[in-house]
Amino acid sequence: MDSLPLWLLLLIFVAGAAVIWFAGIQLSKTTDVLDGRLHLGSALGGLIVLAVATNLPEIAITVSAAGSGSIDVAVGNILGGIALQTVVIVVLDVFGKRGAGVQPITYRAASLGLVLEAVVVIAVLAVVIAGSQLPSGLLFARLTPDVVLIAAIWVVGLFLVRRAGKGLPWHEDGAAPDTTTPHPSGHRTRTAKDSDRMSTAKAAVIFGVAALATLASGVALELAGDAASKQVGISGVLFGATVLALATSLPEISTGLQSVRQGDDNLAISDIFGGNAFLPVLFLVATLISGRSVLPRANASDIYLTAIAVLLTVVYAVGLVFRPRKRIAGMGVDSLSVLVLYFLGVAGLIAITVS
Repeated sequence: MDSLPLWLLLLIFVAGAAVIWFAGIQLSKTTDVLDGRLHLGSALGGLIVLAVATNLPEIAITVSAAGSGSIDVAVGNILGGIALQTVVIVVLDVFGKRGAGVQPITYRAASLGLVLEAVVVIAVLAVVIAGSQLPSGLLFARLTPDVVLIAAIWVVGLFLVRRAGKGLPWHEDGAAPDTTTPHPSGHRTRTAKDSDRMSTAKAAVIFGVAALATLASGVALELAGDAASKQVGISGVLFGATVLALATSLPEISTGLQSVRQGDDNLAISDIFGGNAFLPVLFLVATLISGRSVLPRANASDIYLTAIAVLLTVVYAVGLVFRPRKRIAGMGVDSLSVLVLYFLGVAGLIAITVS
């Protein structure tokens, strides 16, 4: 695509982003139906199937970038995507529910289960930082110990979150005493209306078509975006952490807004944290495909983005515990803090990439 004009590359990029947006909505709806019909269970259906479904663009970009040797694009997209997907909670806070008397999203979605999910994200990102300091020669059977540990932490995290959903030894069973959200454990559940409207076969077909469309659009985004960034003069790291990460976060935005407007505030946050915990598992995929150690090749900007993602996650974890009531500029204090920290982080990223 390097030979295509810039206007055509931008058109392909926008078209791919639009397909990902609408396909993400269909993936969310059909995941609900398949979860209930196939009896996958809340943890499997809500945290595995949905995490994989809404992160299909990142999967496609990682596979394409690793296969072509563009490791910096894959790493930047994953780590930048985690930071930006955390900022998606700000979007949900501002645009999900509006009006007088509406409390911030972390006040409405208070749950110790969500705090546990945030801890899993932080644990996975800590291994990412540690893995970047390992020697690149620690490769056995096309795998490195850091990516294996990341996958193991993700699996253990799924088990702990599922166990927390069954009950915690805390007052009010781990949920704030005045919350009214219908799913306090933070997992996706199917509604009877969804089940009545769509058969299992139809849901499976729509899910498959939406998944293929998302995968194809993800590859188109990576190829067109990489070519466009070269013509404009933007570094692959900066592009992957900002523009590309925003485009691939569209499924989380579309499904999250739908969840919040239906009253599933904790579900919306759970989907974000679940996806953020899953994204670093893609480093294992990148390592298998490329046959090279990925994390030891991470540069300063990648580690910087990881630290930003940890910081933003900590802010929301604290917000879920203290549940601020005050809204500033239409968002909670924690969301405002996350927004400010993210923009400061992007400014620092620009300083790193241009130096």
